[in-house]
Amino acid sequence: MDLSGIISISGRPGLYRVIAQGKNSIIVESLTEKKRFPAYTSDRISALDDISIYTYEGDTPIGEIFAKIYDKQDGKAAPSHKEDATVLQEFILEIIPDYDEDRVYPSDIKKLIQWYNMLLKSGDLKPAEEEKKKPAANKNKAEDSPKEEKPKKAAAKKVAPKKTTEAAKKKPAAKKTAAKSAKK
Repeated sequence: MDLSGIISISGRPGLYRVIAQGKNSIIVESLTEKKRFPAYTSDRISALDDISIYTYEGDTPIGEIFAKIYDKQDGKAAPSHKEDATVLQEFILEIIPDYDEDRVYPSDIKKLIQWYNMLLKSGDLKPAEEEKKKPAANKNKAEDSPKEEKPKKAAAKKVAPKKTTEAAKKKPAAKKTAAKSAKK
């Protein structure tokens, strides 16, 4: 699952897509409400690409977990994050049987399931097969569409050299001879 450009902002509910970057902020768009606003450097921002779940064998990236949930649910929504904590823990145990129950809190599981359902609803969760087809489709589009030609710049006009008079030619020479005689 490609989660690049999708972030979580501490203190704000939901997930956001990075739209642009400013001097001291980034412009983000809510995945659910489609409203845009700036997120400042003082906000605690976490990229979903960087988040992982503790397991006994190491860490599992959240993208892999979302892919497993997607496969288990056949592309449908997971149970609501408002379900009882024991129901959600049983669900996650089916997905990640070796997750570290001491370091992964029930609130983490609720957030994981809530994010999965948000991404699914917004259309940002796609199975690996569709992601593989997507770049090939982009290549075909690029080959089929004619390349845009940049407008050619006009050739620079050549400026004719200024005509100099005999007097103007003699003045620099006079200065040179005067400087030479002063040195002797």
